[in-house]
Amino acid sequence: MLRRVGPFLRHFLLERNCSAGYSSYCSEAKMSRPVQARRLEGVDKNIWVEFVKLAATYSTVNLGQGFPDFPPPEFLKEAFSRAVSGEEEHMLHQYTRAFGHPPLVKILAQLFGKLLGRDLDPMTNVMVTVGAYQALFCCFQAFIDEGDEVIIIEPFFDCYEPMVKMAGGTPVYIPLRPKAPKEGKLMSSADWQLDPAELASKFSEQTKAIVLNSPNNPLGKVFSRGELELIADLCVKHDALCISDEVYEWLVYDGKQHIRIASLPGMWDRTVIIGSAGKTFSVTGWKVGWTVGPNRLLQHLRTVHQNSVYHCATAAQDAVAKGFQRELEHYGKPDSYFVQLPRELQQKRDQLVQSLVAVGMKPIIPEGTYFLVADISEFSEFQCCLGRAEQGGQLSLVLLLGTGTCTNTIQRGEGPHI
Repeated sequence: MLRRVGPFLRHFLLERNCSAGYSSYCSEAKMSRPVQARRLEGVDKNIWVEFVKLAATYSTVNLGQGFPDFPPPEFLKEAFSRAVSGEEEHMLHQYTRAFGHPPLVKILAQLFGKLLGRDLDPMTNVMVTVGAYQALFCCFQAFIDEGDEVIIIEPFFDCYEPMVKMAGGTPVYIPLRPKAPKEGKLMSSADWQLDPAELASKFSEQTKAIVLNSPNNPLGKVFSRGELELIADLCVKHDALCISDEVYEWLVYDGKQHIRIASLPGMWDRTVIIGSAGKTFSVTGWKVGWTVGPNRLLQHLRTVHQNSVYHCATAAQDAVAKGFQRELEHYGKPDSYFVQLPRELQQKRDQLVQSLVAVGMKPIIPEGTYFLVADISEFSEFQCCLGRAEQGGQLSLVLLLGTGTCTNTIQRGEGPHI
């Protein structure tokens, strides 16, 4: 009993002394123990936070974060406007089902059931998240324990590594290695490939999962069926999970086909597919994502979800559901947004490739996504500024080359968007 009363009396006396103006006593009573949890060590910095700050400070175009500078389709904006106005249902301003607004999970189950060739239960095989970012967080928290290894393919989206570490896991890296392009040809993201023996060597008894990102951010690589079969065979052999980040699934160019690894033999039961309305419909600020997979995996994601964010924005989910309903009705037709968007972005990609070649750079042509990586190894100066007039606009590229770091910004005038 006395042991329980002690902390109470100490708190009471401390409050009394502080209120009486004994400031020196109060300052001495501040916490001296470390506040930060060990799991945050080494993961407190974020490159895109810094880039956003720099872009705002110097009024430059932010080429770091993946978001477009053009509006989403009219049908989606109209659906969102109706949802927030309450014209159709005022309850869209309130909570909905924690694991996904029923209209959205139902249409996602219908769409992905068609794409994967299987019947999906919208209540157990689909979960809506606060963007794909939270979907990734749920996966790592749900599956990764202390001592588990997670294979990450380089180059990779920056959050994979810190999320694995925060979960107590150990990242194991496997690089995509470039092969020389044909004479006179620019390098393509398809020229960057996994070495089969090297990949096999990364799997061990401690391997819990591999993170697959196709189309890949930042290279834009779209993994071929053969490459996916290689990964799938190793996952089955070593009983490993596959966390498949497919947020750019609709942004594929030059007639390439996005193949879902979950559709390969033996992979459905060990794969979580991650998607994003932000990338699908060009509404990154809505933060609506989802996971698709077997209930035996998603049940653990639901545990993390219900004990963290619990719920996602109802109106945005409702608008996305209507967007997918519209796309299902127009699927594969010329007026489908999933047909129009990659066609428009491919034209922008080709324009940017030409601009970079014109100033002496060697762009790596992406097969998908809206990122483009360029080889600047021939620029030896510490700082190099390149400029040229282009179609009524002004393109200037600033490269800061220093100790292993390259920062780039593109500033444009009133010319067409890139």
